[in-house]
Amino acid sequence: MIALLQRVSQASVRIEGQVVGQIGQGLLLFLCAEPHDTEAVADKLLAKVLKLRIFADPAGKMNLSLQDVAGGLLVVSQFTLAADVSGGNRPSFGAAAPPELGLRLYDYFVQRAHQLHRPVQTGRFAADMQVSLVNDGPVTVPIRMTARP
Repeated sequence: MIALLQRVSQASVRIEGQVVGQIGQGLLLFLCAEPHDTEAVADKLLAKVLKLRIFADPAGKMNLSLQDVAGGLLVVSQFTLAADVSGGNRPSFGAAAPPELGLRLYDYFVQRAHQLHRPVQTGRFAADMQVSLVNDGPVTVPIRMTARP
């Protein structure tokens, strides 16, 4: 799975002009499943996201996790994270999971996130979404999590 995390002071997702998810301080997580991903990979990624120390402690050092600061988590599906631009000027998205698998793993990730953390908000899988955010820092962290044989 591929994730792009952005530490935010606020973020929201709109679909057809309606806000469907929004958070204050926390993480905006763009999520892309790949063809060989499993629920175990999603679990590993979620554990990393919740414990990644990218929030400032009282001394200003990035030493606190999303759970430490009780921040929001906004999860947005984004298959374009799997873009391959090596063959020309038009990206190829063949490295993204097929839609059925992508939806299954996205739903699983969100369900597990709700079980392990509050608050969790989402976009809508495969929808045309408008995402607004105020990147705090800015802090943006890419993560690629794969299954180990």
